[in-house]
Amino acid sequence: MGWVLGPIALVGCAYITYYTAVLLSDCYRTPDPVHGKRNRTYMDVVRSCLGPRDVVVCGLAQYVILWGTMVGYTITTATSIMAIARTDCHHYRGHDAACVSSGTMYMVAFGLAEVVLSQFPSLEKLTLISVVAAVMSCTYSSVGLFLSAAKLASNHRAHGTLLGVKIGAAAGVSASTKTWHSLQALGNIALAYTYSMLLIEIQDTVKSPPSENVTMKRASFYGIGVTTIFYVSLGCIGYAAFGNAAPGNVLTGFDEPFWLVDIANVAVVIHLVGAYQVYAQPIFACYEKWLAARWPESSFFHHEYAVRLPFVSGGGGRAARFTMCRLVLRTAFVAATTVVSLILPFFNAVLGLLGAIAFWPLTVYFPVTMYMAQAKVAPGSRKWVALQALNAGALVVSLLAAVGSVADMVQRLGHVTIFQTQL
Repeated sequence: MGWVLGPIALVGCAYITYYTAVLLSDCYRTPDPVHGKRNRTYMDVVRSCLGPRDVVVCGLAQYVILWGTMVGYTITTATSIMAIARTDCHHYRGHDAACVSSGTMYMVAFGLAEVVLSQFPSLEKLTLISVVAAVMSCTYSSVGLFLSAAKLASNHRAHGTLLGVKIGAAAGVSASTKTWHSLQALGNIALAYTYSMLLIEIQDTVKSPPSENVTMKRASFYGIGVTTIFYVSLGCIGYAAFGNAAPGNVLTGFDEPFWLVDIANVAVVIHLVGAYQVYAQPIFACYEKWLAARWPESSFFHHEYAVRLPFVSGGGGRAARFTMCRLVLRTAFVAATTVVSLILPFFNAVLGLLGAIAFWPLTVYFPVTMYMAQAKVAPGSRKWVALQALNAGALVVSLLAAVGSVADMVQRLGHVTIFQTQL
């Protein structure tokens, strides 16, 4: 996207995400944002503010994005582990060595780990994992920033162009490829900020006083603010270091110091192990609640089994409790997600498509529409026009990003072997 559109997209998506997060936070309680009725999930908010007709559309969008992000995280984890293997190979065998590794087994191993973690009953039980994931995120972002700054310093000049990759035979990039990749990059940026599909579920775990919307607005401000600083710094310095040859995952552009690159990629893996569950648990809760209500007498959904865990604090060991529903269905769900990840090993294209799908409906349309309904914004007023313009602009961005990502995926499908993910 180049020096002009890249930073504008980063800052613009950050502001839009924060603004709509503020609107969505005020809809957690209805009809009053402080003393109204609690809405435990995103779909509950839609039901309270807009009615049952919009719930189906919201639910489809929310859970498809959550599941799609799980697919993206599985692919990303394999990419990071392959990067570790390649970096170590180059260090010990030389930088000219043919170091090619397959990510198939890494995806399978990641899936097995997530099967175990999926047995935790809910998000509240994953607090420690969430904290560790956040620390790891800061770790690999800092390492990537440091390595990019070091490479920039060694280059003695900044690379990159104002409008990104040049079109032409000399550059080896056609106008269509440039267009698709630029739109895909826009989807990647949108996905990087998107978390609205989880905001209400997270807000539901916040204690009061102060009121939940006040705490969530503060958390969104600091969270998106720090994230934006990292994204803009790493994006700009990384682009200055690599120019138009910048890799999709900046850490894969470094081989030395190999130990520091390995630490960063390990941090990515640890982060995604925990982040995967943050996206998976709302899906589990949704279908398990529906199934339990449909078959209230079935022991498959309701009977709890207890297994004593050895070497855990407590005299005879602490008991792990589970239902057969949780054990069987969650395992099957994670397994199916892993299989889909093996079939679609496109790191940037998958992330771009997810960002495109999620950005307009979940990050902009529903928060804006629900806020206008709850705050009773008068049609035709200046505020109503501004919010509708934001809606329309976000829709255009999402459609363009989706087209770019799909076009790239179609192009790549002709050059890959299913179940053969390579770096």
